[in-house]
This record gives sequence, structure tokens and C-alpha cells, in this order.
Amino acid sequence: MRDKATKELTKLVGRQLELIGEDPSREGLKRTPLRVAQAYKFLTSGYGKNPKQILNGALFEAKSDEMVIVRDIDFYSLCEHHVLPFFGKCHVAYIPNRKVIGLSKLPRIVDVFARRLQIQERLTHEIATAVQDAVDAQGVAVVVEAQHLCMMMRGVEKQNSMAITSAMLGRFREDIRTRAEFLELIRSRS
Repeated sequence: MRDKATKELTKLVGRQLELIGEDPSREGLKRTPLRVAQAYKFLTSGYGKNPKQILNGALFEAKSDEMVIVRDIDFYSLCEHHVLPFFGKCHVAYIPNRKVIGLSKLPRIVDVFARRLQIQERLTHEIATAVQDAVDAQGVAVVVEAQHLCMMMRGVEKQNSMAITSAMLGRFREDIRTRAEFLELIRSRS
């Protein structure tokens, strides 16, 4: 049985199809309203998640104070202005301060915030702040590179444009050498 929100959204999508001149009862569209409602539920599932719960105790004591980087984290999100997808890669680094995060948790933190209606600038900052809050790091750096369908399919229609945003906290903001090392490491390819 579908939940109430899915039922309501299914009705609204059916009405949207009518308003653009389609017949939601025709063969190819009969199940489209439900499929769209289910897709929205998945694509916005970050609203129901808390980064602290995602960590689920995956914080470990460590004497390391060297940079930890997980780069090329694929993500998909929806822009809050047009509800069209934007997608790309996220690079996350932090300098531990007595604790490290299980590596698989960093992409999960990215997904918590990407699975919400977003703007890229806020997404970048939310990821950095969540990592900082999780481990009280000496510094956190996040760079997000994304393509936006709202720029590719409509508006300026620029298919090869890439938006790049960054958030630098702590040592990454204060120390140009630390920031430069991070940026060099995410640029290098094996």
C-alpha cells in the first residue's frame, strides 16, 4: 500500500500531465504518475536522513593528523529552482583531530544533502559543515563539480558548462599550502 504523500503526488502528476495537454489514461502514461511520485520520493530521500545517524558510530580514534581525501564521489541532485537534475563529482577532504570517519560514510553524507532540492553552493557548504561537526576536524575542504540540466536543456542551453563550488573550513581556509595540496591532489589522476 502506498503512503498518503505518494498517493497525493500521484494525483498531482496526473493533473500536470493533463495541464500540458497529455492524456494520463493513454497506454504509455497509465503508470507514469505513480512512477514519477516514487522517483521523487527516492530523489528527495535526504530530507528523512540525519548525517549523524548516517555515521552510525563509524568514528574511530586515530593519531593521524594528515589529510584524508575521498574524491570523485558521484552524486545526483535536483535544483530547487526548476526541479531539474544536476549531477557531477564531489571531493571531500578533512584533517583529523583525534578521530577519523569510516571512508564509506563520506559518500553517504554527500547523498544525504544531494537527495534534497538544492542549489550547488548550499550543497557544498552543508557537506563541509556536516563533516566538520562529525569529527571536529582541524579543517574540511569540499569541491563540487556539476552539470545542471536547467542550463543545458533550457535557458542558456550550454551543454558543456561545468559549475564548480568550494567550501574551505579551518586549516584549508587559513593555510594556503594546505589548500593548494588538496587542490593538487584532486586534480591529479592515476
